[in-house]
Amino acid sequence: MTKLLDQALEAVRRLPPRDQDEIARVIMRLTGSEPPAPIPLSPEERQAIARSKAAADRGEFATDEQVQAAWRKHGL
Repeated sequence: MTKLLDQALEAVRRLPPRDQDEIARVIMRLTGSEPPAPIPLSPEERQAIARSKAAADRGEFATDEQVQAAWRKHGL
């Protein structure tokens, strides 16, 4: 890596994550190795995620027994 590129990356490290991601996308486009576009979520998937986050905020988590039962159900 060149010294200039190393300095540029160090400057990017000090930026907020959202800005870092945008710069990463530009670099990926310029180098021809652009990552795949994000897959949009359906309204149902967004609702399921919102319900899960709300349950976590309330401290509602599966018990050890529930987790073990799920593992057994799937052969794990």
